[in-house]
Amino acid sequence: MYLLALFLPLLGFLVVGGFGFAFGVFGASFISLGCVFLSLVFSLVAFYEVGLNHSVCSVKLGSWFSLGSGNIEWGFLFDTLTVTMMVVVTSISFLVHLYSLNYMSSDPHLVRFLSYLSLFTFFMLMLVTADNYLQLFFGWEGVGLASYLLINFWHTRIQANKAAIKAMLVNRVGDFGLLLAIVLIYYYFKSLDFAVVFSVAPFVKDFSLVLYDFEFNIITFIGIFLFIAAVGKSAQLGLHTWLPDAMEGPTPVSALIHAATMVTAGIFLILRSSPLIEYSSAVLMLLTIIGGLTAFFAATTALTQFDLKKVIAYSTCSQLGYMMFACGLSNYFTSLFHLVNHAFFKALLFLSAGSIIHALSDEQDMRRMGGLVKILPFTYAVMVIGSLALAGFPFLAGFYSKDLVLEVAFATYSLDGLFVYWLGTLSAFFTAFYSTRLIYLAFYSKTNSSKTIMSGAHDAPLEFYIPLTLLSIASIFIGFFLKDMMAGFGTGFWQASFFILPEHYVYAEAEFLSTFLKLVPVIFSLSGMVFAFVLYKTFLFSRKFYYIFLKNKLFRDLYFFSSKKWYFDVVYNQYILKPYMFFGYHITFKIFDRGIFEILGPTGIVRIFKDLAGGVSRFQTGLIYHYIFIMVVSFSLFVFVFIFLRGFNFVIPDVVYVALGVIIFFSAPFLARVRNFFRISEFNK
Repeated sequence: MYLLALFLPLLGFLVVGGFGFAFGVFGASFISLGCVFLSLVFSLVAFYEVGLNHSVCSVKLGSWFSLGSGNIEWGFLFDTLTVTMMVVVTSISFLVHLYSLNYMSSDPHLVRFLSYLSLFTFFMLMLVTADNYLQLFFGWEGVGLASYLLINFWHTRIQANKAAIKAMLVNRVGDFGLLLAIVLIYYYFKSLDFAVVFSVAPFVKDFSLVLYDFEFNIITFIGIFLFIAAVGKSAQLGLHTWLPDAMEGPTPVSALIHAATMVTAGIFLILRSSPLIEYSSAVLMLLTIIGGLTAFFAATTALTQFDLKKVIAYSTCSQLGYMMFACGLSNYFTSLFHLVNHAFFKALLFLSAGSIIHALSDEQDMRRMGGLVKILPFTYAVMVIGSLALAGFPFLAGFYSKDLVLEVAFATYSLDGLFVYWLGTLSAFFTAFYSTRLIYLAFYSKTNSSKTIMSGAHDAPLEFYIPLTLLSIASIFIGFFLKDMMAGFGTGFWQASFFILPEHYVYAEAEFLSTFLKLVPVIFSLSGMVFAFVLYKTFLFSRKFYYIFLKNKLFRDLYFFSSKKWYFDVVYNQYILKPYMFFGYHITFKIFDRGIFEILGPTGIVRIFKDLAGGVSRFQTGLIYHYIFIMVVSFSLFVFVFIFLRGFNFVIPDVVYVALGVIIFFSAPFLARVRNFFRISEFNK
């Protein structure tokens, strides 16, 4: 049954992708949706047995290949962490499949799209169920492949091509980090199996690696590479640039990538590797600092974006920062609790955005929207629910998990904990601001769309109601129902899924913080909502107030800094990509590829032999005195070499004589030049 939950999406991909033309659109849709639905049902059963009844299951499917003295197997681990992720992945995937049936109904390649979604789901399930690092890497690369296929689904669009290639190349950096971590783990632990690696970790924690006369702790070294992998896949600061561009794919793809699959893979890697990184305070601090900076960076960048989907994409990046620094503070269950809550309200936001885009003839610029509150009442309601949950409005999903992450950060009473606490609190203010800004520009502002588009605008069709309604209910209630089970004080729900050193466990302190400290993030969030609404409702379209801001140099600089995404793309293009492109073209291509390799490589050798053969052919002149001249010169040279070597009493093997003959034979081009010299001399006379 557990394996059926895993392999049913793969079956859907193979059947629909290979024989979808035979079943037609209806048959292919039924098969794809049915496979994912059954996978969801089996995942819920697995969650009941493993998560609620604490019956951990491990399945060995068979041998994969031998690696040195070890044997890599196809194995699957079903613990509480795994089954929780399985429910999140399959539930979001099922709703996205259901949503896509209508959203992509006019696309002639709907069957191919559904097969890609099923493939994406399978690879993510493979990633979260793996019981060793190499099989996890298989799923890791698989979700990268599936994301490339889906982002580039409309492959006739140049921007989709560029976005897919960018996502693939940026993720290659993180993938290389994971590969290096796997190599080091196998070298020092002699195994890639989670059970073996995590059991041996306490005995390896003091091992060191000497590199260029510097000594590094091996656990720290492995943890840094795992962190690099998570930075790439989960779009943390530095390798985040692919995430906003990934919005070029269809909106259901964005919902699946941001809510349940691609970006959560990096967080899952850190969660799964907690028994390793707990022994490295340096890695934990790195997770904390980069996570806090990511949350703040993405929140400030989203303030000035006008693309509806990119605003939500940057909100994903910001929320992933919360999850990352929660891991850095050794509160893995809090991070996963926020991941679960975030999956539902982020899927709701993207699918609601898809409803708006669908109604406005594929318009995504919020400046060309407005006045939709009466035209799209249902979409407005679900979008408000998702935005309030994202902003951390009291008693919605985001309120229970995001505020808990900030409470834990304050309760560490450390410099890095307080640093990310205040960054997270300011990010909560900005999150509430741009969430309210999105609602106002899309629904309350004056209409900026053309009459043709507005007259044809319509609310979400009936097929959208089911997924949007279910996600709305989850965004309201799931945090309340799951808090005590997943993140309650002293909960035993997670069992041995996570490992936390006693000195790193600060959750008890967070439970007993003062009420005022717990309300600080809520106050900031509500202030952001009020400030945004007042600003855009009262002052934004006031010409006098607008010019006051426009003339202020500090405001202009900050605005450009935010709208240009902190100039990360500019820095990468000007100072990294251009020098490397110059080096690649003028050095490696012109000098090595077109120069040295072509001369010394197969092409150059063939050309040399062709020239030699051409030189030999020039001896066929038909004149006897030319042949006599060549024979005399060759014989004289041969006798001279023979006598010279004999004078030193060398024992000359026969192969030397053969080689001399070959050399003399291939000296034809030189002799031809001598012949031409004499011929020219005779001509000059």
